[in-house]
Amino acid sequence: MRVIVIGATGHVGGYLVPRLVEAGHDVVAVSRGRQRLYREHPAWDSVTRVVADRAEEDAAGVFGARVAALQPDAVIDMACFTEDSAAQLLAALAGTGAQLLMCGTIWVHGRLTALPARESDRRHPWGEYGIQKTAIERLVLEAAARGDVRGTVLHPGHISGPGWAVINPVGNLDLTVWERLATGQRVVLPNLGAETLAHVHADDVAQAFQLALEQPGAATGHAFHVVAERALALRGFAEAVAGWFGADPDLAFLPFDEWRATTTPEHADTSYEHVARSHVMSIDAARTRLGYAPAFTALDAVREAVAHLAEAGRIRVPAFV
Repeated sequence: MRVIVIGATGHVGGYLVPRLVEAGHDVVAVSRGRQRLYREHPAWDSVTRVVADRAEEDAAGVFGARVAALQPDAVIDMACFTEDSAAQLLAALAGTGAQLLMCGTIWVHGRLTALPARESDRRHPWGEYGIQKTAIERLVLEAAARGDVRGTVLHPGHISGPGWAVINPVGNLDLTVWERLATGQRVVLPNLGAETLAHVHADDVAQAFQLALEQPGAATGHAFHVVAERALALRGFAEAVAGWFGADPDLAFLPFDEWRATTTPEHADTSYEHVARSHVMSIDAARTRLGYAPAFTALDAVREAVAHLAEAGRIRVPAFV
């Protein structure tokens, strides 16, 4: 199968592209060509590389046509962030028979009512990212219902793995949180530390995309959550991280508005985006229809990422116990 992967050099692409090559697919990787690969792999030697600035080409109205001209059997879009961008791609692929697998986000749900949330639950999206991804999902599934494309949307959680910072137990990307937990220093958690985070390893996201690609009959017309088996509560998450280093966790708690003053505005805003949602997602649909079986627990995914940060010298922590 000829598969076009848009945003191929990102976190998930580092695992997805090798998976597809090893499965025998003809892969064309579309990216801006401005960053190093997050994960080197010999499979990249077999991949056709196309450099494109999507924002510029969307503005010119040519990106969708450029992708369609590559004559794909399937398009995996990891880098669509606006309704207009999705509409252009869908218009270009309509009637070609192509399969379109769109990367969404669990943030399409916003605040939850019942846990774990199902794909069919009533949505309450908020924030530009979640609202735009909700609109994109609607366009893709409506196009699938019309028969324009064989469309599917996969909604990852907090993508984790080696090579980049991941969401920590206070809900942001502050690297010093790992260091303080690892050395038994006090870490202040927002509220009571009962809010939740939904991590997923990048390779498990890649697994889900491959499963959907290779089972279009099961995937077309559906959206799927793609997260680890279980979510993490902030307090237990923090305690587990300290335990990796044999440290006794020293945790304190503050109401969020007071907690905000303990960190930078950027970190506080990021934490709010996560803890205000506190997602716990069901993966029953992906497991039942696609055979999705995450290989990493949320803690396993984060531990691998933290170990890599330490090896790269980005954080200074004791040895794991």
